[in-house]
Amino acid sequence: MIALSGGVGGAKLALGLAHSLPAEELLVVVNTGDDFEHLGLAICPDIDTLVYTLAGLDNPETGWGRAGDTGACMAALAALGGETWFFLGDGDLAMHLERTRRLGAGERLSEVTADLARRLGVGALIAPMSDDTVRTMVRTTAGELSFQHYFVRERCRPAVTGFHFAGAERARPEPRLMQALAEGTARGIVLCPSNPFISLDPILALPGVRAALATTARPVVAVSPVVAGRALKGPTVKMMDELDLPRDALTVASRYRDILDGFVLDTADAALAEAVSAMGIEPMVAATVMTTRADRIALARAVIGLLDRLRAAP
Repeated sequence: MIALSGGVGGAKLALGLAHSLPAEELLVVVNTGDDFEHLGLAICPDIDTLVYTLAGLDNPETGWGRAGDTGACMAALAALGGETWFFLGDGDLAMHLERTRRLGAGERLSEVTADLARRLGVGALIAPMSDDTVRTMVRTTAGELSFQHYFVRERCRPAVTGFHFAGAERARPEPRLMQALAEGTARGIVLCPSNPFISLDPILALPGVRAALATTARPVVAVSPVVAGRALKGPTVKMMDELDLPRDALTVASRYRDILDGFVLDTADAALAEAVSAMGIEPMVAATVMTTRADRIALARAVIGLLDRLRAAP
């Protein structure tokens, strides 16, 4: 099975999938549009969230970083007048240091990610969407901002007017993703409940990915990141408001309608199932708010069941 994922929300479902499938059957392709260089280090926030979550090292209070991490380095950096707007925990720094060293030595990001995840005990394969550089740029009323400057430094305050994925048109998508889509060998493809604008659109912007999803022989489903008009995590609904889009799950389904066979709505949005069906997409209603590990596994198994039913349908 292939999961396309951003950070926190996607990682929750990916964890459920990892507990519901043999490790060798799960490939998680992760957004790298959020990546950036900071303090001379290669930072990959969404990849690290996936790795820490599947390794059982994630911080449940923040949704990012390592559990129990400390900030001695950041405190010392602040005393020296350094940039501290993007927090890097002391343990987390080891990930960035080793990644930066290995990338500098000529290794590909996919190689480094797979090895670091393996060393932390992750069985499923976690892969960047591309080994080539893609950077999400956020167009706002305050001008164009790189994603982390918008998201972390500016705390999403400027109103969004659009997005640009610099380098996407030249980037080569993860080859195992493209091979599986072309050959129809995956059990199915799930778009995790991640922000459609900044987590999934960068993946879909890569050459050939959207077309391959639209024509693959395997079913494609998405899980809504919006429940009863609210985002499960992050600025999704704020962005919808600023882009003058309805703040509901139907906006998400409509955005993907050309590639979807199925769409998972939360029980709070069960009334929208008929409208999803009218788009030519099979709706499924399930509990999508993942508070506990049991919630994540239950949703993952529901998604797997939907994919299996769609694959078996005539």
